[in-house]
Amino acid sequence: MKRTARGPADAVVSVRRELIGAAKRLADDVDTISIAAPVTHVYNPLRYAWQSHQSYLERANDKGIEVLFLGMNPGPWGMAQTGVPFGEVSAVRDWLEINNPVSRPHPEHPKRPINGFECCRSEVSGRRLWGLFHKYYGTANKFFRHALVLNYCPLVFMEASGKNRTPDKLTKLERAEIESVCDSHLNAALVASRCKFAVGVGAYAESALAKAAQSTSHHCQIVRILHPSPASPAANRNWEGTVTTQLTGAGVW
Repeated sequence: MKRTARGPADAVVSVRRELIGAAKRLADDVDTISIAAPVTHVYNPLRYAWQSHQSYLERANDKGIEVLFLGMNPGPWGMAQTGVPFGEVSAVRDWLEINNPVSRPHPEHPKRPINGFECCRSEVSGRRLWGLFHKYYGTANKFFRHALVLNYCPLVFMEASGKNRTPDKLTKLERAEIESVCDSHLNAALVASRCKFAVGVGAYAESALAKAAQSTSHHCQIVRILHPSPASPAANRNWEGTVTTQLTGAGVW
């Protein structure tokens, strides 16, 4: 049988296909990891909010992603509700125009219910990040032509009180297991994206990107921006202006 040469159409399909395939593998891999007390509940939005996550990845630029932003893990009122990284409900629904049915995790923490796009809480980090993208890119279509946001770890960890527990606060063994599968996913996503810039939203994400860049054949510039979390005093002092200056100074914008 005569082989046909791979053309532009093949490259176009592969970016999205590889990102979606990598996300599916990640969803399977993290489900095999057991997390002990004080964590009592673990949510995997790649399961119960997969339709929205897939719709989001299907918007990625088929020709490659110029700027790949990376966060740490979902917040309880962001990606945990919508399936989209930093997924503040109104930004995902009204600007990105993604609004798919979201089921519920099992077991569900009584203080952290999943209401999907009916959630009335707003995630400050997501509102700040997507608000900045809205201001800079103007339209979601223009954003997706140039950029994409992923999270290093897709899981939400909660204690009995409902308090969010970030991956860096887990035990050494738990972190090692999670980092093994998350590093594998990030390596695949970095190569698939063909990004020119990889931007860590905070120090944790930056370190994950630096590690991934050393493990793959893909070369890109690693940049760090201030995390938008309201828990950070610096982020509460003109976060938008600070990050705009960081991205402009690094040549990303």
